[in-house]
This record gives sequence, structure tokens and C-alpha cells, in this order.
Amino acid sequence: MNLERIPTFASGDVFHVVVESPKGSALKLKYEPRWEAMTVSRPLPVGLTFAFDWGFVPSTRGADDDPVDAIVLWDVPAYPGLVVPCRALGVLRVEQNAVNEDGSRRIRNDRILALPVEARREREWTTFRDLSARTRAEYEQFTLAVAALEGKAVELRGWGEPAEALALLRAAAIPNR
Repeated sequence: MNLERIPTFASGDVFHVVVESPKGSALKLKYEPRWEAMTVSRPLPVGLTFAFDWGFVPSTRGADDDPVDAIVLWDVPAYPGLVVPCRALGVLRVEQNAVNEDGSRRIRNDRILALPVEARREREWTTFRDLSARTRAEYEQFTLAVAALEGKAVELRGWGEPAEALALLRAAAIPNR
């Protein structure tokens, strides 16, 4: 099954996330729709592992022409290819270099902060503000560290509320999927 063709929204404000790299992985995996399989994107820099499940929101297209990225927050690791119904806790606004035929340009590559509907211990969370300031700062530093050697010149533009995350997903949703 082509995981990119799963509908963006399950119902109402609940959206799907396809896990690519599970919590604890030192490899960044990427879904390859031509083969309907996970592939290796790259190893993370030495000493880094994902502190969360990393994936994408299917049937979306972000400013970088890839599906919108998602950080899935719960206390268990999932598996590559797992589809997780989630609700938005917010968005980490990210800007980075992109290379196109005209040279380099700056694009947004935001990350949706997602909480699985089935999360038990985190169910009271409603916004990214429910995470400690220290935890948010660590996620920011992780975002910078994993891109440090990739030539992307990542800059963080702050955090957005759940409504902003949902508006981003609705604007990025590919019609008729």
C-alpha cells in the first residue's frame, strides 16, 4: 500500500502520521512511494538518536515538496510504516536552505508536534506548552544538531499553537486523496 495516499485526516481534527524513524533509532529512514518501502535516508550524527517517533502526515505537500513532517510524542517507540491517528499539540517552525535549479533559497520545513489519540500517560496534554521549557529546548537543539552536517542551515522560527498546526495541515492537504 502506498502510505503517502492515506487520507490526511481520520476525522475532525484527528490526523494520520506515518512513522518513518522510531524513537531510539540512530538512522533517519524515509518512505519511498515508488517501492512502497522504507529506505535509509542517512545515519544521524554520532551520539544522536530520535527521542520521539519521526514521520510524515500523508496526503500533504509542504513547502519543501515533501509530505509535512511530524514529531510523535508518547513514551513508547512505534515501528516504521505504522499509521498513528494523532491530534496536534503545535508546530515547530523551521526554515532551511533548499537547492533548486536556480541555486539555493530559503524554505519552510515545519514539524507538526503530534500526540497519538491512544497515548495513555500523555492524554492530558493539549498544547506544546504542556511540555517543560527544557524539553522544548532539547527538541529545538536536536533539530539543529541532526541538520548541522547536512548543509541545510536550519533556523528555528518559534513554536505555534495547535490551531496553527491544523491550519498548516489543511493548507498542505492534497485534494482527492
